[in-house]
Amino acid sequence: MERPTIYNLPPQVLNNTIQTLVSHNFQYHHFLLTQTMEHQLPSSSSSSSSSSSSLDDCLKLLSGETDEQRLAGLLLVTKFCNSDDHPSILKVYHAISPRFLERLLRTGMREGNENCEAYLHLGVSVLAALCRVPEIASSGDMQSKVPSIVQVMENDLEPSLLEDCYEFLLLSCTNSENGVSTLFESGGLRALAVHLPSLPDGSHVLELSLRLVQLVFSKISMDIIINRYLTDLSTMVPFIARQFALLQNALKFDMLRLLCVILSSDHSVPLHTILRSKSSDTWPVYIRAGVVDILQNRVAPDQKLQGLIVAESMVSLVGERWLIDQKFAPDLHKPTPSDKCLLLVLESARVEIAVLLNELAYIKYEASSSKSEALPLKIRNLAIAFSLVEKVVRLISSISEEAGICTDETFTKVISGLNETLEVVLEYLKDAKDHGQSKGDDLLASVRVAGSYLAEAPLACTEKVKDLLSYLLSAEGENESSPFLSVCFMLPFLCQATMTTDGVRILASSGAYKTVMDCLVRLVEKDPHLVEDSSSIFLACDTVMNFLLKREHIHIQLDESAFVNVLKALAYWTEGTQDSSIVMMASSICSLIFEAMSEESLLRYPDVDKNILIKLSQLIARSLTIYEGEMCDDDKSEADLRQIIASGYSRWSERFPLVRQAVER
Repeated sequence: MERPTIYNLPPQVLNNTIQTLVSHNFQYHHFLLTQTMEHQLPSSSSSSSSSSSSLDDCLKLLSGETDEQRLAGLLLVTKFCNSDDHPSILKVYHAISPRFLERLLRTGMREGNENCEAYLHLGVSVLAALCRVPEIASSGDMQSKVPSIVQVMENDLEPSLLEDCYEFLLLSCTNSENGVSTLFESGGLRALAVHLPSLPDGSHVLELSLRLVQLVFSKISMDIIINRYLTDLSTMVPFIARQFALLQNALKFDMLRLLCVILSSDHSVPLHTILRSKSSDTWPVYIRAGVVDILQNRVAPDQKLQGLIVAESMVSLVGERWLIDQKFAPDLHKPTPSDKCLLLVLESARVEIAVLLNELAYIKYEASSSKSEALPLKIRNLAIAFSLVEKVVRLISSISEEAGICTDETFTKVISGLNETLEVVLEYLKDAKDHGQSKGDDLLASVRVAGSYLAEAPLACTEKVKDLLSYLLSAEGENESSPFLSVCFMLPFLCQATMTTDGVRILASSGAYKTVMDCLVRLVEKDPHLVEDSSSIFLACDTVMNFLLKREHIHIQLDESAFVNVLKALAYWTEGTQDSSIVMMASSICSLIFEAMSEESLLRYPDVDKNILIKLSQLIARSLTIYEGEMCDDDKSEADLRQIIASGYSRWSERFPLVRQAVER
């Protein structure tokens, strides 16, 4: 048996009802919100009893036995209810049969009838109006309508009907514990994505749509959204970015939070891949304009931080040059100077770093233990600001030789800001040293950002760096058992510093050279968890070689055992390798270490046996054979390495008979 619908009404009744609705200028999307000029509520207290009586008459119609009566009741009730009159709206809700509302909506969703659109609009408008009462919005009856409304949104809808759909969903999902989950599982995010590009700027329907999107992301985890709606999300981000730039009201901050969640999530890697392919479009321009708006105005500290998070995500996504991109979108108010974003991001990051380091120092060394709960969040925020500073350093390094990219004034401001930040970071590290602290992710991150800048400006803060060098190399992350990453972060600077005798003397006098040697040993063990690429290995090798080449000029007694450990590690590292650069580099280091010892003294060390010495002999022999046989490129660097090996061999070969035999064979 067919379920009853409003189609069961006699055709003449249907036509009369629709004509009545039209003749009374029934405004669906203002149902129970406003009233037409023809139907003003009574203004005097003397008419209150009459109004109450009229409402009772409407309620009787709504509770009537026929759909004609109920439709007439829906029409007339607008004369006697206001949007904030929740008790009256509740009476209306209880008077309407839930089955009638369901049939009204289902009838409107049926195709093939000339009045279906009117019924659909009426049904959705009624639902949206009723949901303005939280008690009704949270009811199971309203939650059961969410999938149907999402299904309605899958079609092309006129703006007023779409607005009612959005309003119903926003009210019902906001007031229900499981509303957002129901919306998401019903395909609501995809339906929102379909309509978003066509919504007019500044419209109420656009605002409702964006708030619904924000609501979904506040309740559903990013990994689930990415897995289910990756393609839809990739189409939404450019439109959200545009609104982030254009909006100049409170909704702008909502878009900031939304972009912060979407772009900075650990689960967004697949999304980044798709967005990166669209980086030639204007959406990165819109985000940069929005970030500039946030950072150059007085906003709350958390909003400033969110602006930095979005900026850091964008730089990671499309590259450092996003900070100085000169592209412009025509619908922006005015073009942003190419260096404005760079200067604002750097200045805001610098301020954030100074504030966070001060707060961290207070929490760690002065505040009560209860304050320590704030540490993880502050350290995460510090990592964002540090990351931006490192990216600015890389940007300035890459464009320093390019004419016309940045003015001299901009370069001066950036370098000055970076120098001041380095001072602040070193002061924080000195404070940690004075308190006997050398372990912590905040300390490791501080060493990293310092090493990043010192690699490009090795003469910055010379005296402070000299005093703290040993400590910088001793810092450990929370999960480290001994210093390693801190040394890796400082290797680019150390490689340059050890090119001078003073740099080698500082490294030797502090004993920090042993930490560098240990770092090299751990690097060549090729533990994939310790090193991501070979660049750190060669930086460590260069640093050790620089140190060994100049050690005779420093006249400081060194710990020979540190070099013995390097010999053992190089012996195993080079065994079986066909990479001539590795063979030449390792052999050069071994030759320089042999300068200060003999075969006999070497064999006295534990774990050094004849087998190790044979491997080292074969390494030296291979390096000399490679060059003579022209198996590698005849470049200056390898020629220099061969010279180091050959000249060293001539001086120490008599003390290493086993090596000499291998070479002569």
